[in-house]
Amino acid sequence: MELSGRHIALLAEDRYQVLELWYTLLRLREAGAEVCVVGRKTKHVHTSGRGYEVTADIAASEALASEFDAVVIPGGYAPDLMRRNPAMVELVREAYKQGKIVAAVCHAPWMLASAGILRGKRVTSFPSIKDDMVNAGAEWVDQPVVRDGSVITSRDVDDLPYFCREIISALQEKR
Repeated sequence: MELSGRHIALLAEDRYQVLELWYTLLRLREAGAEVCVVGRKTKHVHTSGRGYEVTADIAASEALASEFDAVVIPGGYAPDLMRRNPAMVELVREAYKQGKIVAAVCHAPWMLASAGILRGKRVTSFPSIKDDMVNAGAEWVDQPVVRDGSVITSRDVDDLPYFCREIISALQEKR
């Protein structure tokens, strides 16, 4: 498989966008990656805005960036809750510092702003948070997916195929 032996942290919190979490999780598993759902607490059940559930494999406070090749953050309103969790923010910051792939879709680039990793980066996001991206020091562009170094961003659910392909491509390059 394309990503055999790769370990990916997929962050989860309540009110996640169901397709942005599940499509991404299933696509990365289909590519051969081991995807670990990182949540508020180990075995905590997080519910999407539409009532779908996902169970965290591990708590953010127990997750180590060094154990993953990438950290992927789905959108919806979950990132607003994630950014209030210091352990989740630190996981993103530490993964970035270690040169790991950090990928965020829709409203998830809020987490990148909270982790302080956007300054000087070229990014995209859901258009309504463009000002937040610019205020965090990023150059915002309206494209389906943007990759700047180890940071990958995407606009919304319609762009998930591009988002997942870019994550897979970036991880293959890091072999």
